Amino acid sequence: MDLSEAVKTRRSVRRFSNQPVEEEKLQTLLEAVRMSPSWANRQCWRFVVVRDQKTREAVSELSYVEAFFAPKGYKVNPAKKGLAEAPVVVVACADPTESGVLWDQPYYMTDIGIASQTLMLTAHSLGLGSVFVGVFDDKKMRELLGIPEAIKIVGLFPVGYPQDNTVKEGPPRKQLNEIVHYEKWK
Repeated sequence: MDLSEAVKTRRSVRRFSNQPVEEEKLQTLLEAVRMSPSWANRQCWRFVVVRDQKTREAVSELSYVEAFFAPKGYKVNPAKKGLAEAPVVVVACADPTESGVLWDQPYYMTDIGIASQTLMLTAHSLGLGSVFVGVFDDKKMRELLGIPEAIKIVGLFPVGYPQDNTVKEGPPRKQLNEIVHYEKWK
């Protein structure tokens, strides 16, 4: 699958089959993420790979934040079940001291964003699914996974084989003329 095809057909996957992710595919995925670009090549990212079922279930429980979803009509995080059933959860973290800061703008979130896109596109190209989960109890997640206080937990990525392997049509996208300006903002 070429890159353009991967970008156009990647979908957020929240339901996974019980098929394990092969070690070779996991290492290919992590190697691709390692090669992601970062501000001044600082590579501030760190990842915790969770395969243990009980730990994944605990991660899933910590993704429940009703107050955040209540205004949108959700009672639970839509990806909660996927965190428990995916055979792998990748927890993306950043060390802000290893990231750049320019004009009071820290770049660790940008760096993790780039690495996250690499993770999701590579997973898709390998026949795997993933989704970004950004709602979780930071304090309890940190305790569960032994993540030091100085490290920022940015997101969770359940990774596995999609329960339904058919590519569905994606959500509507804005037209280019709605998002692109040439030469000046018009």
